[in-house]
Amino acid sequence: MGNESLSFIFLNALIVNNFVLSLFLGLCPFLGVSGKLNTALPMGIATMLVMLVSSICAYFINMLLVAFDIEFLRLISYIAVIASAVQLVEMSMKKFSPALFRALGIFLPLITTNCAILGLALFQTFREYNFVQSLVYSLGAGGGFVIAIVLMASLRERLEFSKVPSVSQGAALTVMLAGLLSLIFMGFAGLGSS
Repeated sequence: MGNESLSFIFLNALIVNNFVLSLFLGLCPFLGVSGKLNTALPMGIATMLVMLVSSICAYFINMLLVAFDIEFLRLISYIAVIASAVQLVEMSMKKFSPALFRALGIFLPLITTNCAILGLALFQTFREYNFVQSLVYSLGAGGGFVIAIVLMASLRERLEFSKVPSVSQGAALTVMLAGLLSLIFMGFAGLGSS
């Protein structure tokens, strides 16, 4: 898979195989923080930054593990890197935007358990991407996460001012919206095939 073009890798991660809406990874922050657009966008950007840092670190960690023939440590190494990257983003956000830090609450440290980030590191490793391809893949996946969470937040804010039957308000409506968005993104599934 090392011969894929950069634009194919980017669009594949951004739209065709969107981590949230096609692969169903990272649903906790997607459903939990998408209530308001002013918290969804920063959460998406924070997740994208963690994805980028984790992708870079995972690439070099994988090279090191392969060189010493200890690939069995891959998973635990990636988890440690992701936790460290989240701490970095959390400390930066607390320092530069305390209000946003408080608004995101528990969901910011929960990026550590976001399976989309671990999936990104594992997918790029098993696809044997080189460094540039790994960067493009992480930017596409992070951008796809931002698109998904912003779309969901926009729809949820818009529906606050609409008449919705009482039986489908709240969590039920959120899950229905997520399903509809997922169906829309699944329509792109044939786009990347040859």
